[in-house]
Amino acid sequence: MSAEPGAYRTVPRGYVYADHIPYVTPESLDELRGPSHGLVRVWAPISTAPDPVYDIDDPAQRWSLYSATVRDGTPRDHAMILDRRFLIELWPELNLPRRCRAIWEGTFPELAARSMARTA
Repeated sequence: MSAEPGAYRTVPRGYVYADHIPYVTPESLDELRGPSHGLVRVWAPISTAPDPVYDIDDPAQRWSLYSATVRDGTPRDHAMILDRRFLIELWPELNLPRRCRAIWEGTFPELAARSMARTA
């Protein structure tokens, strides 16, 4: 690849961006001490909406918030936003890329068990 301005760069054949997204997890699910009710205001990259506020008491908004936070958050975001009990309860339903789900389940066997219990 050339470093010259305006030079074309090629992507290697077979490269899939989704295989390189750096999903991260907290050290422990015990670190997840987010709110269990009320409103939560988030920030980019979790949401880039003009007014990114979620009502945790609304099941659909909680699902959306948890999906986005697991997928796009940092360990600090996870600790501040996610509640351990809600995460485990919602885990099988969350909208997550396969690789993201695999990384979290590889780190936390209780999440993998929750997914397996749902499919059984």
